[in-house]
Order: sequence, then structure tokens, then C-alpha cells
Amino acid sequence: MRSTFSSLTLLSTLVLGLTGTAHAGPYAPAAGKAGTTAVGKDSAAIVQWATGYQDYLPGAGVDATWKTPEKALGKAVGDSFDVVVLGDSGRITLTFDGYITNGAGADFAVFENSFSDTFLELAWVEVSSNGVDFFRFQNNSLTARPVSGFGAVDPTNIDGLAGKYRQGFGTPFDLDQLAGLPGLDVNAVRYVRIVDILGNGTALDSAGRPIYDPFPTTGSAGFDLDAVGVMHFASLPTSSVPEPSTLALSGLGLVAFVLGRRGRIARCGG
Repeated sequence: MRSTFSSLTLLSTLVLGLTGTAHAGPYAPAAGKAGTTAVGKDSAAIVQWATGYQDYLPGAGVDATWKTPEKALGKAVGDSFDVVVLGDSGRITLTFDGYITNGAGADFAVFENSFSDTFLELAWVEVSSNGVDFFRFQNNSLTARPVSGFGAVDPTNIDGLAGKYRQGFGTPFDLDQLAGLPGLDVNAVRYVRIVDILGNGTALDSAGRPIYDPFPTTGSAGFDLDAVGVMHFASLPTSSVPEPSTLALSGLGLVAFVLGRRGRIARCGG
């Protein structure tokens, strides 16, 4: 997946990296294991997917072929290629044809494209109701040491960060964690921002600990976003104000009526 390595070299490096995985931490384990919180891309709980994007600001280390924000829209594909790459410290904001709401349990899930349970590229997740004020989910990283470019991260050491699970499985987020914050309506979230974490330890988690993930990487560096799926969703309310196109057509009809009436009056000598 990284442009500087062949696929065979990459897979061999990942296999070696698995032997160096850290001891199990306190958080949920990998997809498919007892106690996991991973959300499968085909889960019936997902009722909506992102429909738009804005503020795609890729960081360093991204080849042009990976700068494809449209690939983050719609249902998660769950492969290594149908993604937009954020690059080192890059970001993107996804939008929806409605509101993410605060229901029971997780409200949405973020899908990355890792093809193993330990090659985990991480990102912060932030939400907004107005597109201006963003609020970041609390997060924890207990990885104690730097991770090489194709090293391993134990998912049980990660909490509240996107990229915790392999491709095809999303990391869930519960808006209830942010309830009560001034400036955020957890029942009307319109924007989800994904911010890549530079995994060299300069970025800190909510407790002030360094965050480590595979670093450095090139070509498709940083977080690889597949999709954002929504479990609790409300459609936009029907507006009583006509759409601009409707107003324009109504205006044209009024002009035609007035001109036609004036013509009839002129012919009648009025």
C-alpha cells in the first residue's frame, strides 16, 4: 500500500511486526474477538452514510492518486484502495443529508482500511452542529514506545480514536460523551471531522500521553478514510420556504402572466 515498498515486502514486515505486539491493554479488542466494539460495514444498525465533504486538507506524504475525497462518501467498501488519504496531520470534514442524533449506544462509526488487526493508523474525530464549532471525542493511547513504519499497535491500547479496527469494520463513537457541551446539539450533528495523527509521539491524547502509530510512511501516509456510517439519523425537516429553483420558476410564470394580460388589454383598447 505504501509506494516505497512492494506488497510482498509489506506483508512480510507486517508478519514480523505481529510478534512485537504490546501486552493487552484495558480497551476493546480487535474485530471478531469477544468484547469488541467493531461495527461491520454490512451491519443492519447503519442506516445512513456520509453524502458530502468539505475542507479536505491533505498533509504531507500523499500521492495524487490517493487525493480522492469522493471515495469517502457512501457505504464503506472495506478494501485497501477505495479510500481518501489524509496524509500527515491532514483532515477532512464529512457532511450528511440530515442529522446524526444521540441514540442508545454508538451513533456513528468511522471506517479505515487497515488489512490487519495491528497495522493501525489513527485519527481524532470531531463533530459539529453548525460547521464552525467542533468538539473532539476523548481519546486514550497507551502504546508506550514509537512504532516503525510497518510496526504493530495493539488495539486494546487504543480508545476513542478512529482507525482502531481493520478494513470493513468501523470504530464507533457515542455522542452521549459530548452531551451538555455549550455550542453542540448532540441531536443535530451535521459535520464529522477526521484529523490524522502524526504518529511520532508529538501528538497527545486526552490525558497528555504521546500517541504512537506507524511512522514514517509515504505515498499514502496517515489515515486512510473509507467511510462514515450512521446508526442514529434524522432527516432534514421539510422547509416551508421554496427552493431557489422553485422561486425562479414562479417568478417567470408571474412575468409571463403580466405580459400576457397587458397584451390582451392593448388589443381591447384598454
